[in-house]
Amino acid sequence: MSKPPSNFFNGIISDWGFSWGGLIDNRRGEWWLFGQLFIIALHFLPALPEMEKNQSSWLFMFFGTCLFLLGGWLSTRAFFCLGHNLSPLPDPKPGAELVISGPYKNCRHPLYQGLLIASTGVAVYLVSLIHLVLFITLAALLIGKARREEKKLLNAHHEYRVYISITPAIFAGLPFLDWRA
Repeated sequence: MSKPPSNFFNGIISDWGFSWGGLIDNRRGEWWLFGQLFIIALHFLPALPEMEKNQSSWLFMFFGTCLFLLGGWLSTRAFFCLGHNLSPLPDPKPGAELVISGPYKNCRHPLYQGLLIASTGVAVYLVSLIHLVLFITLAALLIGKARREEKKLLNAHHEYRVYISITPAIFAGLPFLDWRA
């Protein structure tokens, strides 16, 4: 006999480390996740200021769509590469393996990289100042979340120190998005 769906979802949520206490005191980084989800949801806001449509509008729409799709593909690829090690929280799951292959070979946070590329795509597509601000806010939040995650990974995996010294964080060559140790 199969378990009811509510138990299945409760199992996944508790496996990721969510708890009622964590929602109150942020013990596993729950607030970072909810902030991230909130900023991503704000990407559905309309463009402000709204761009007047002209002959070059299709270029912005095409380029923005390409960036959005690329970011979505990169994030999805990184998401599935983590497998059972996946946790949306910045604190790794207890006993999780360190993943440094696939999309994690050349970037420590390819899921975040994909989210930022997709966010850029939305801002370009809409030519929107508010979406540019959302991109910057999302980048700042993901940097904070990644740094917390890295502190926890350093404690959990001694080989992580070598990995972070040679692998870019999110984007190679951008100091605020590439802090190699």
